Amino acid sequence: MADRRLWSYKDIAAHIGVRTDTVRSYRKHGLLPPPDHVEGGRPYWYADTVRTWVMHRPSHRGGR
Repeated sequence: MADRRLWSYKDIAAHIGVRTDTVRSYRKHGLLPPPDHVEGGRPYWYADTVRTWVMHRPSHRGGR
């Protein structure tokens, strides 16, 4: 079953163990997938999108 919960920068940062500003930097440099949803100008990603990205990113060291 797909996990369609929407995650913010803060949620992604907590999941991968970095600061929120680091996740923003990833997006700015094209290292984060495009957001699945934008609300009020704020980007959000489905939890499954983030988990897939984490598993395939070059610096992946096991994650959570």
